[in-house]
Amino acid sequence: MLTINVAVLLAVIIVVRLRRRTEARGRNDEKLTVLIVLVFGVLVAPTAFGQGVLDVVGQLATAITDAGR
Repeated sequence: MLTINVAVLLAVIIVVRLRRRTEARGRNDEKLTVLIVLVFGVLVAPTAFGQGVLDVVGQLATAITDAGR
């Protein structure tokens, strides 16, 4: 039996959709892409990978804020 992780499947779909030319996308197509990315974020956020990304982004934001002072 083949099991496909939904987050991996959505990541592949996102990459395929974003490779298309911008001029070829309609408004509804862009809305669907945003929706898919949001669902992907919700699926990945509670995982260890998602927490690692959150930590890195938090450290980067802190460094930028500290550099501006």
